[in-house]
Amino acid sequence: MRAAILDYDAGNVFNLMSALEYIGIDPFLTNDERRLDDSGVIFIPGVGAFGDASQNLKKYDLFDVIRRQHKKGKWIVGICLGMQILFDKGFEDGENDGLGLLKGQVKPILTDYKLPHMGWNELIIKSRENPISDIDMGSYLYFIHSYCAYPENASNVIASCSYGMDIPAIVKGEGVLGLQFHPEKSGRTGLKILKNIKEMLK
Repeated sequence: MRAAILDYDAGNVFNLMSALEYIGIDPFLTNDERRLDDSGVIFIPGVGAFGDASQNLKKYDLFDVIRRQHKKGKWIVGICLGMQILFDKGFEDGENDGLGLLKGQVKPILTDYKLPHMGWNELIIKSRENPISDIDMGSYLYFIHSYCAYPENASNVIASCSYGMDIPAIVKGEGVLGLQFHPEKSGRTGLKILKNIKEMLK
């Protein structure tokens, strides 16, 4: 399977590329719609602020490109900031548009704990769907973020974690999957989830 990793100046993608190669996916970095047509799935990575990500997507004219790819039936997988940009709007560095592939907004984490939420946290499984149908409750994954998604539809949240509040950790919609954690930095469990995504998309 060939996987496009969206190139929109929003973070270090090389660990993700290495992890995908390790599980037998052929990744390539691009923001060219013709090359996106050749992929089996599009990964949207991201490190940084929602506002910057939104502006970069606009700069490269990628909002409509991603929406067209999704309408064609291609899965869109967002990781960390890439998950957040799947929603309607974000309020980091002002109010900014997201892709609107999932209903909801991205706002600060409401907690008395230290921010950013950084490090390992337990996965709370809410729905035994792919790609976590065989992942153990309480598995640890690596997070780093100060903002989180507030989905309109609770059914979109198939796993969460606790950090002074219930934080969506995995969201899923029609042809859309979001991981708030970094699977490429989450050891064996992260690789297992990426392998499950590979199998889900076959």
